[in-house]
Amino acid sequence: MTRFLIRRLLGAVPLLLGVAILSFIFMQLAPGGPDALFARNARMSQEQLDAIRRNMGLDRPTHEQLFTWLGNLATGDLGISYTQYRPVSAVIWDTVPNTLLLMGTGMLISLVAALTFGILAAQKPYGFFDNVVSFVSYFGLAMPVFWFGLMLQILFAVRLGWLPSAGMYSATGGGIGDLLRHLALPAFTIAIGSIAGWSRYVRSSTIESLGQDYVRTARAKGLAERKMMLGHVLRNALIPFVTVVGIDVPLYLTGAVLTETVFSWPGMGRLFYDALTVRDYPVLMGILMLGAVFIVAGNLIADILYGVFDPRISYG
Repeated sequence: MTRFLIRRLLGAVPLLLGVAILSFIFMQLAPGGPDALFARNARMSQEQLDAIRRNMGLDRPTHEQLFTWLGNLATGDLGISYTQYRPVSAVIWDTVPNTLLLMGTGMLISLVAALTFGILAAQKPYGFFDNVVSFVSYFGLAMPVFWFGLMLQILFAVRLGWLPSAGMYSATGGGIGDLLRHLALPAFTIAIGSIAGWSRYVRSSTIESLGQDYVRTARAKGLAERKMMLGHVLRNALIPFVTVVGIDVPLYLTGAVLTETVFSWPGMGRLFYDALTVRDYPVLMGILMLGAVFIVAGNLIADILYGVFDPRISYG
């Protein structure tokens, strides 16, 4: 296992390097940038603007800026935000706990719902419950996240008034109860797509496991259906499901951009949208790099869990 982890981590180095180089190149090619940002201040003279460019190293050739940025990146220095004038790492770190809270809650909802719906649907394929789950799944896969979030806001916040429409806390402040009320709608919004897709994977893998010889043997020996499902079928059905979850987890960052923007949730997704609006490129590149790290970590965790659920797999 140790050798496997070392190989995977070493293999991730060129991947992250490629993401860093491409991120820098795309930001250089994008319109706007720091020149347009600083030029908005009409009180600055051209000499002052040139001084800012020299201090930030923006007057140097592109390749020199790239090597400087890569060198700083290797030491954990992501640069300075163009708008907040703070280290990018500090700007991003302020939002990471909020995004992890939203992603973790959304994942928990997705896992519980997907496992429950998938297993129940697989026990009676093409029955009434299976057809209902299939319809809901197709609806969830086809539905835009931002539209679903707006519909939830209109129904539960505007019409019914049960839950707040945006933010993380009320204006007057609040405790854990207030946080959970604000968390409910964005967490369910970010989870709906995963519930739809994951429940189909669980259903398919469970149906396949139910058709295996060991299941018929267990039933012939009189093993209780509940023990057979939990002790044999579910364990084998989770093997492909774990891989799908590990690959999809980093995609929560994509959903977080839309969800956090719709619900004004102060996380990385909202920060990415705000930075994109004002062309704060160091922040954008920092978030892209962190997203790449999440993808590598998600796939690595999926591979490890794959071996946990299936002892036949060896990482020697």
